[in-house]
Amino acid sequence: MTKPEIIREIVKGQYRQAALQVKHGRSSCCGTVLPSDTRDPITSRLYTNAETAVLPTDAVVASLGCGNPTALLDLRAGETVLDLGSGGGIDVLLSAKRVGPTGKVYGLDMTDEMLALARANQRKAGVDNVEFLQGEIERIPLPDAAVDVIISNCVINLSGEKDRVLSEAWRVLRPGGRLAVSDIVARGLSLEKSERAWNSGPAA
Repeated sequence: MTKPEIIREIVKGQYRQAALQVKHGRSSCCGTVLPSDTRDPITSRLYTNAETAVLPTDAVVASLGCGNPTALLDLRAGETVLDLGSGGGIDVLLSAKRVGPTGKVYGLDMTDEMLALARANQRKAGVDNVEFLQGEIERIPLPDAAVDVIISNCVINLSGEKDRVLSEAWRVLRPGGRLAVSDIVARGLSLEKSERAWNSGPAA
């Protein structure tokens, strides 16, 4: 196995375990489900009460993110959105409400258990303009120029092929498309949360 493949298998195992914990009624490792006085400040209070109130509990509990990429940019009615590493579906479901019935949101995840959990959350939320895809963020199973917006929440840092992830992201973005990322970056020996939004350039 190559180093990226080893990293991928480790990540897949962690996400599989997190999904099973939620399925069996136990808390995930995400700070959003811990008491407020024990939360990691980098993962606490990521979403407003208004946002979480309209979501299935399991979508919130399964969140393993370190930010809220949907807060970084304005999503417009009718747009197509892709969430890289969609997990239990929290950012997909929030985005689906914002792009409306004429829009579409794809959630991409490589873990069977997370995909099953996300699809169950979709059914509970009664959201139709969502499709969860199985695959790797280094090899996005969509054609060129397929989406208007890409979001990602604390997933790109877990890839052993970050350059390939970004190359694939630009491939599937349409001209004038946007990329919004919440992630963890290393600076020296410290870890910091980074939230950024980029535009791919003027529309053709």
